[in-house]
Amino acid sequence: MMLTVCQRLREHLAAVYGMAPHGLPVDDWAARLLAAARLDADQSPPPAHRNLWDERDVAVITYGDSVLSDDEAPLKSLHQFLVDRLGQLVSWVHVLPFHPWTSDDGFSVLDYSSVNEALGDWSDVSALADDYRLMADLVLNHCSSRSAWFENFRRGETPGDDYFFVPDEHFDTTRVVRPRTTPLLNVVATQSGERAVWCTFSPDQVDFDFSNLAVVLEFVCIIRQLLDAGVRVFRLDAVAFLWKESGTTCMNLPQTHELIRLFRLIIESAQSDAIVITETNVPNRENLSYFGNANEAHGIYNFSLPPLLVHALVTGTSQYLSTWMMTMPPAQDGTVYFNFIASHDGIGLRPVEGLLEQSEVDELLATMEQFGGRISWRETADGEAKPYEMNIALVDALQGTTAGPDKWWLERFTCAHAIMLGLEGVPAFYIHSLLGTRNDLGRLDHTSHNRSINRHQWALSSLNGELDNPDSDHRAVFDSLTSLIALRKAQPAFHPNATQFTLYLGDALFGFWRQSLDRKQSLFCVHNLTHEEQVLPLSRLNLVLNHPWRELISETPIDDSTREWVLSPYQTLWITNT
Repeated sequence: MMLTVCQRLREHLAAVYGMAPHGLPVDDWAARLLAAARLDADQSPPPAHRNLWDERDVAVITYGDSVLSDDEAPLKSLHQFLVDRLGQLVSWVHVLPFHPWTSDDGFSVLDYSSVNEALGDWSDVSALADDYRLMADLVLNHCSSRSAWFENFRRGETPGDDYFFVPDEHFDTTRVVRPRTTPLLNVVATQSGERAVWCTFSPDQVDFDFSNLAVVLEFVCIIRQLLDAGVRVFRLDAVAFLWKESGTTCMNLPQTHELIRLFRLIIESAQSDAIVITETNVPNRENLSYFGNANEAHGIYNFSLPPLLVHALVTGTSQYLSTWMMTMPPAQDGTVYFNFIASHDGIGLRPVEGLLEQSEVDELLATMEQFGGRISWRETADGEAKPYEMNIALVDALQGTTAGPDKWWLERFTCAHAIMLGLEGVPAFYIHSLLGTRNDLGRLDHTSHNRSINRHQWALSSLNGELDNPDSDHRAVFDSLTSLIALRKAQPAFHPNATQFTLYLGDALFGFWRQSLDRKQSLFCVHNLTHEEQVLPLSRLNLVLNHPWRELISETPIDDSTREWVLSPYQTLWITNT
């Protein structure tokens, strides 16, 4: 018998907080959360194992002000650009934090209840949601040190006086793992004296105390408002750091996983087609744990893909990429990998711990620095500084190999995205990858923040001029990627949950096989990772002889007389039987 929303919510609350959190029966807290989400206690949540996506789904990741014009709000300009240039080629649009903020380009939120006036208003957000499946950030772990809640914390007033995590003097922080080198604790003056607040990311980003159920209630109210505005995909930002416990790493704790289950229950019960995606830039095994048993995240960011794919293309070997692929479990129905190569952040290095040898990491870092990139650092539990991410525009990251820049940048860049488009999962393009935007060194100099190198703002008129110019590199990138997207969307074998097997074709080639859910389409994906021609004997693909095989990208038929294929540098083959 299926439990009601209220019964399941009660179980999640009791698992984290016990039967009488803060002196109130757990049923009282469940009732408060249900009321905030406008849910009926007796309704049934939707069943698990539903695929809310298919091969036609492609995402774009963008800031609300990535595209600017002089005469309208940036969200309107972005919306118009997406409609005019991409139309229905993409179906999901992830607009990075659009609330008022004080730092970290939006991830230090001042007020969750409003839209940053410099971007637009709620009507602009809802207009985007009318044309696309809108994805938004739920910045759960922390908010701005200048928010009204934190000001109330300082004054000892509600709401906010007990919303932030203040460890007591006995709290053991020696094992804490975090992605920054700034001090973990920031001492601030309050009405009751100086207090040390927990700041995982920066002194301006103060961590919430999720042991206080009032904080959970606030976020349920925020979720409800986002749903009302049309948001259908929720990115749980920095969620791995949510729960703090003395003597632990304060990452990936059981209470964090239970709270994700709670938030998912609320979200999908309020909107049956809504999706939860966790953003956990951690080693691969830890990242996979956020699927739970198809009861936590619907989707997880496939964080190991970007560094492994960049490594494969600049070194010309599939060795590490293929080894990782062969160990990745298929996402069961109702769960999905969220595949990306670039984003607003850097290319993370924690996700390749245990996957790349240190000598390979060192060579990759040196290559990215040679191509104009920067390296951001983190501090380990014992105080050691270690590389955390590579900050670089993807088109610059792939401008050459470990030997240096070369003439094959466009082919290499296109190959990277062809691989992403073919893999199991929903593919996501950072807008600056679609546009071929290069390192923004001016913005980097202006902000002195490494991540600014890949957060360019385009003037809409200049961008349109580049995309209309047949000789522009930006036009070449855009045309190359959009043609692949259109082709991908028509292949049932590229369903995010369709069967996938890794092929061993030697180090110079990277290949995998996809089969549609109805088993009617087989699709072999083969990629040359080098700047030299590579010969593929077609006998290695085990093509069934009585099928009419053809190569999709070049529209070349394959018959019984075709014994081999010579792949040009960085060429992709999509060989299908339909």
